[in-house]
Amino acid sequence: MTTVAKRPNEAGPHGVVVIDKPRGWTSHDVVAKARGVLGTRKIGHSGTLDPDATGVLVLGVGRATRLLRFLTELPKSYHGEIVLGTETSTLDAAGEVTATHDMTSVVAEQVAAAAADLTGDLLQIPPMVSAIKIDGKRLHELAREGKEIERPPRPVHVGRFDIEPLEGEPLAYACSVDCSSGTYIRSLAADLGKALGGGAHLRLLRRTSVGGFGLDQATTIEAPVLLPIGVAVAHLNEAVVDAATAAAVGHGRVLSLDDLGVSGDGPWAVFDTDNELLAVYEPHERGGKPTVVIPR
Repeated sequence: MTTVAKRPNEAGPHGVVVIDKPRGWTSHDVVAKARGVLGTRKIGHSGTLDPDATGVLVLGVGRATRLLRFLTELPKSYHGEIVLGTETSTLDAAGEVTATHDMTSVVAEQVAAAAADLTGDLLQIPPMVSAIKIDGKRLHELAREGKEIERPPRPVHVGRFDIEPLEGEPLAYACSVDCSSGTYIRSLAADLGKALGGGAHLRLLRRTSVGGFGLDQATTIEAPVLLPIGVAVAHLNEAVVDAATAAAVGHGRVLSLDDLGVSGDGPWAVFDTDNELLAVYEPHERGGKPTVVIPR
């Protein structure tokens, strides 16, 4: 179904904001604060960060909220710290200790080798303390009730899992991870501990990028910088259309790929000659169909 605005002159700011989320804030807290700072309720985020995690959180503002679906699946990068020898109920430092292991004999070379084995295409069991819904209920809600249920493993991809020992802490390691959307670094830390014959938990996590959005673009929530709406789809293939085609796009018409000037599988971000985003088109049996149309 095509999303077309019903109020082309709707007021309010429109664009993308990249926030460096502080520790202790939920992603919803950031959205709530941004609504007050930017003066609009129409704000959403493209991917949750745990309260104890910091780093890149991408917000869609105004009309850009319609484009968040194209941001959610972008790959992510993280820096973190993993502590061997201790397991927790949440797989991170916020939880209660559930098990301890003597892992003082484990050396850095073994940890690096185990991390290397946890790269590529993996099946990962999501943690109980997560926002995933199973049978209509979020896992973290069940966890608060003291319940633990079977969670089907989910396919993820870890492109990089580099690890280095932290000086002065024989059981602590710094890690850098590049991964697909939906990968839980807490689970990766726990799996690393198990692979080494014991257990582990994640002590610190900082997201350094979401797709092409990095910490160098991030601002504080108190002083957000609104980026143009088109940056939300900068990772998509681009089409630039003339005035006549732009008018057809604005009416949400299905167009041939020749009319759009595109090829391949899509989706395609369609701009006018003034570099204003008009729509996102996806493949259709008769060419391309708009799934989102942005009012001009």
